[in-house]
Amino acid sequence: MAEHDALPLVVLTEQFAKLPGIGMKSAARLAYHVMSMDAEEVEEFAQALLNAKRTVHYCRICENLTDQELCPVCDDPTRDHTTICVVEQPKDIAAFERTGEFHGVYHVLHGLISPLRGVLPDDLRIRSLVARVQQGQVQEVIMATNPTVEGDATAAYIAQLLTPLGVKVTRLAFGLPVGGMLEYADEVTLYKALENRNIM
Repeated sequence: MAEHDALPLVVLTEQFAKLPGIGMKSAARLAYHVMSMDAEEVEEFAQALLNAKRTVHYCRICENLTDQELCPVCDDPTRDHTTICVVEQPKDIAAFERTGEFHGVYHVLHGLISPLRGVLPDDLRIRSLVARVQQGQVQEVIMATNPTVEGDATAAYIAQLLTPLGVKVTRLAFGLPVGGMLEYADEVTLYKALENRNIM
């Protein structure tokens, strides 16, 4: 921000810039927008932040974010509790729920194994996943981590832990998008499409 900006405005901008995907220009725009809001609106905004931070916690079963003891999915008796879809972050659950096709339950890892970033297996919610499987009700665990080096490594690590427990461990199929053109597909996408081909 410019040197002539008031210090509280600079500090506010720096706080917004700490959010993921927010650069300094966007942060400055947000800070200036806050200054144009009524004091009552700013109070409501600040209260919403504090309230979310104080009341939202991890579901004791799946590690998703909730303000109740159990998240709505774990608390739903109509869901298939024998199938667990393992995701990296809580926001990934929303993507699956939008499809309306998955009727099982979830488990949130809150990250991926990444030794270069200092993230080790013990830093993730893997132990609670293993404990869920050890209870004996689970029949299938779907690894739905992103198709990255870290995502693949995390999926492989968890599969090694769960397979001896007698549970079926599967991985999401990755490949060509519906309506995609072969000539525009990159090598990794084509490889995954070949690797995950199905019998017709």
